[in-house]
Order: sequence, then C-alpha cells, then structure tokens
Amino acid sequence: MSLDRATVARVADLARIAVPEEQLEPLVAELAGILSWVEQLAEVDTEGVEPLRSVHPIRRAWRPDEVADGNCREAILANAPEREDGFFVVPRVVE
Repeated sequence: MSLDRATVARVADLARIAVPEEQLEPLVAELAGILSWVEQLAEVDTEGVEPLRSVHPIRRAWRPDEVADGNCREAILANAPEREDGFFVVPRVVE
C-alpha cells in the first residue's frame, strides 16, 4: 500500500492528532515502513497453527452463569447516610 502526504494528513485528522506540515513527510516514510512490515506478516504460513489465547497453558474454570442479588443488602445500606425501607434516601432533584 502506498501512502502520500494527503493520506497521512487525513489519518492524523481522523485520529485527532495535530501533525505539523514539516513532520508529514517523515511520518509518511515511517508509516509506509510499518505497513510494509505488516504486509510481510501476510506471507507467513500459519496453516495448522492454533490461535494463541494465552502465553501460559492455563485452563480457566468456568462458573455457572446464575443471576443473584449478591445477598448483601444490609452491608451495602450500612454505607448510606440515610435509608428508608431498605433503600437509599436521596435529595429530590426533579420538581
């Protein structure tokens, strides 16, 4: 993929990065080098290679996906400056 100043300026604008005009040309060369390196990765034969999920062979323990209320209402309400009937009391903000 070839890059030019306009493309790099547009990418910088989309990324909300302020790039001065004098720095556009070196940035074009740098990004072109990065893209050529990424294109080289496409040439690597990955047939039969399983995707890497972790660098360590860890088997994660799955827990059942069960809905629960946490069963700690009193502990939570203990932090409330004011409470009523098991709920936080807050100042009214809507008239």
